[in-house]
Amino acid sequence: MNRVLHIINGEFFAGAERVQDLLALRLPEFGYTCGFVSLKDGVFDEHRRSTTSLDVIPMRSRFDLSIVGRIASLAKSDGYQIIHTHTPRSALIGRMVARKLGLPLVHHVHSPTQRDTESKLRNLANAFVEDHLVLPSATHLVAVSSSLGAYLVARGVNRNRFTVVPNGVPVVREEPAWRPPVHEWVIGTVALFRPRKGIEILLHSLRELLDQGLNVRLKAVGTFETPLYEASIKALVKELGLTDKVHWTGFSSEVHREMESMHVFVLPSLFGEGLPMVVIEAMSVGIPVVASRVEGIPEVISGQEIGVVVEPNDVASLTRGLKALVVGDLPAQSMARAAHARQMNHYSDLAMARSVAAIYKHVQLTRT
Repeated sequence: MNRVLHIINGEFFAGAERVQDLLALRLPEFGYTCGFVSLKDGVFDEHRRSTTSLDVIPMRSRFDLSIVGRIASLAKSDGYQIIHTHTPRSALIGRMVARKLGLPLVHHVHSPTQRDTESKLRNLANAFVEDHLVLPSATHLVAVSSSLGAYLVARGVNRNRFTVVPNGVPVVREEPAWRPPVHEWVIGTVALFRPRKGIEILLHSLRELLDQGLNVRLKAVGTFETPLYEASIKALVKELGLTDKVHWTGFSSEVHREMESMHVFVLPSLFGEGLPMVVIEAMSVGIPVVASRVEGIPEVISGQEIGVVVEPNDVASLTRGLKALVVGDLPAQSMARAAHARQMNHYSDLAMARSVAAIYKHVQLTRT
């Protein structure tokens, strides 16, 4: 069995971390086992389902390179044959470990680095690391959507140096979960809530739907990136008079079960989405999806028979999309069936792991 060391941030457990965990669970079926090194103390180990080894070797700062030797020693002693990284921070370390040991480096591009956060300075710093250190030195790159493939080409990456591997999730149901609401439509969203996720847009849209006499409420699953941002959003809920219409569940490791009580799933992101895992998870459950026209989202929601794509940062557009479902102008049940079938056929965790394993085999063969 071949061994791959995934170097990750490990601070949160959101979409990219879900990909990392699913790869660790599925790759052994294709001849590869995974271990993890986490560069930050965080919740990844607490929430993951894989049981492979995880070592926390924290960086003292963004450019702390003193840990390279420790990670290289671990990789050598444990017999790892490939280094796989997932963020600019982990790639900065991973490229040095790979070079030190003469191993191939695979780097996963989960989102567009130039517009990944609300901080322009952080985006510039990460983009510099990516452009000058990561992209030129990686043996092969993995883009999670065609839009990110185009992003890499625009950054000067030759098309033969990357492969588009769409994110995937387990098939959790043989039949869609969607059932017509009896009294009230439950609008659901799942995120690590931060400004780029657009929760403010969804709250204003909820207010508009209620003002138009529609019986709706919001179920929001996930934690907030910072206490300050949480306080600002909950103040907005109060200001809009939505206190009794919004239910915050907090983090859940059983996202698909939380989704089963939703009648429509919404992802109102403003930017920075590669190919959101939560959209695919909603499709796997079998509920209609309304999401922003951002990065890889239109690739998944490829037509109105699958879901509704709305304009980002546009309350009126989101309200129109949701209202069309709630009042029956769009066939929610048939959309749920079509979304469910599309996930099963195109966005499974098994297909994702198979494609990544093929990349591993390719980089090993080209270096022998």
